[in-house]
Amino acid sequence: MTSVHPVSDDAASVEDPLGPAAAESAESATFGEAQFRSVLGHFATGVTVVAALDSGRPVGLSVNSFTSISLDPPLVAFAVAKSSSTWPRIREAGAFAVNVLAEHQEQVSRVFATRGADKFRGLRWWPAPSGAPIIDGVLAWVDGVIEAEYDAGDHVLVVGRVRDLDVTDEGGPLIFYRGGYGRIER
Repeated sequence: MTSVHPVSDDAASVEDPLGPAAAESAESATFGEAQFRSVLGHFATGVTVVAALDSGRPVGLSVNSFTSISLDPPLVAFAVAKSSSTWPRIREAGAFAVNVLAEHQEQVSRVFATRGADKFRGLRWWPAPSGAPIIDGVLAWVDGVIEAEYDAGDHVLVVGRVRDLDVTDEGGPLIFYRGGYGRIER
C-alpha cells in the first residue's frame, strides 16, 4: 500500500512518495526477471531466520531482506513471499524473533528456505521474551511484534516493533551474494 499525499485539490498535483516510477505498471520495465535478479544479486545481504511459536511449536523461514527502519520507535522490516506457507503461521502468532545467522550457519539457512520440513528438528533454541525461538549459535536476535503489513508485489513487507534484542556472538555473519553464501574475510 502506497500512501498518497495530495498537495492541492487538483488530481494532477498528487505526489507519489516513491517517485514517478512507482506509478508505472510492471509492463513498462525494460528488463526481464533474470536480469532483475542478476543485478540485485550484486547487493550483498546478511541472512536471518524469522521464527515464531505456532500453537507451542517453533516455525520459521529464511529471510535476507531484513533491515532496521526507525530508532524512535524501534522498528525493523522484512519481506516475505506471498507464496510462503510459513508466513501465515508467524502472522497468526503476532510475535517473532529475527535470528541473525553466523557464518557457520549456512545449513540452517538452507533448511529454513525449504518448504514443509520440520525445520527445528535437531536445532537447539531458547525462547525470546515473547516466546519466539532464538536459534543457538546466532550472532544476534531481535524480538518483536508485527506492527503493519504492506502489499509489495509478490511479497508482503512486514514492519515490526522491537521489544527486545541482544548480541550473542561477535563472530562473522553469513552473507548472501550473487545467488550463493559467503563470509567476510578479515
